[in-house]
Amino acid sequence: MWKANPITSRLRVKWPIIQAGMAGGTTTPELVAAVSSAGGLGTLGAGYLSAERIRLAIREIRQRTDQPFGVNLFIPEKFDGESQVSAPVSAAMNEMREKLGIPADWKVTRFAEPFEEQMAAVVEERVPVFSFTFGLLEQRWLSVLKQQGTTVIGTATTVREAVALEASGVDMITAQGSEAGGHRGSFLPDSPSNLVGTMALVPQIVDRVRIPVIAAGGIMDGRGIAAAFALGAQGVQLGTAFLACVESGAHPLHKQALREASDEATVLTRAFSGKAARGIENDFMIHLAPHENELPPYPVQNALTRDIRSAAAKQNRPEYLCLWAGQAAALSRDVSAGELVSRLVVETERVCRSLRWGE
Repeated sequence: MWKANPITSRLRVKWPIIQAGMAGGTTTPELVAAVSSAGGLGTLGAGYLSAERIRLAIREIRQRTDQPFGVNLFIPEKFDGESQVSAPVSAAMNEMREKLGIPADWKVTRFAEPFEEQMAAVVEERVPVFSFTFGLLEQRWLSVLKQQGTTVIGTATTVREAVALEASGVDMITAQGSEAGGHRGSFLPDSPSNLVGTMALVPQIVDRVRIPVIAAGGIMDGRGIAAAFALGAQGVQLGTAFLACVESGAHPLHKQALREASDEATVLTRAFSGKAARGIENDFMIHLAPHENELPPYPVQNALTRDIRSAAAKQNRPEYLCLWAGQAAALSRDVSAGELVSRLVVETERVCRSLRWGE
């Protein structure tokens, strides 16, 4: 049965439904706890949080629920914070700053939170589940997490990445299809696009690895969940579906954009962060599109655009916000996270019955 398998057993959850660890303030402790309390697995997207803020968020989640939850971090990448930004890119970003009435040439003092400190906080708090994206976790951290009983989940966008993750020792793999919103989890540099769709990716990964596979990308309701299980997945991860929930920390205009999006509304862009990510196309993306090949890499570009995104949020200017969304964003629902989990379960079971599964 779809609801009783190695993933529900290992994660100690009622339903094999995982809320994606979306960074940037959307996965509030309230959202994480609500999903976990409803029987799924809530996940704190902590990629941009300091170690201290991670500790505080974890403790707040534990105050709100006694159910298992996860924490997600980004594997760090090498970058040169001293490299010069090209004149065309700098001019284009300053044009947007002028429209927002903020100073030109934003000066960055810190490009990313120290990963060592973030991991130390995760280990010290002994979280039930730890997931990561953008690479492979160092063996020393993997060993510590496994010793204390933490389930470790890696992210793959290709079969080769999934094979590498399994060889590294992770417990489960999230297969992220190209339909997924937000950042691409790709990490093997010799295949930079890695745009395999969920329906093609999941069964191929299932056939190549021996550990449980979690399907992600374009899954918004019970139809998508049932399809993922038919492809061989033993769990599903939903991001965009939870962005629109009441407890989500997404900007109200972001939530509105999700509900109004069409199937053709999203594009892949490097404009906001320097790393490929899927979101609803807006003026920010269009303005920087001609300079796509000149943009600094992640996390440099992410830091350089932080002031623009912050001002846009305060001024309610969605044309300059990063409106991350998957290709099925139009299926978003304005409900509480607990209600969404309940609906997903009912819908999935209805589909399973209609297909006469289990007979």
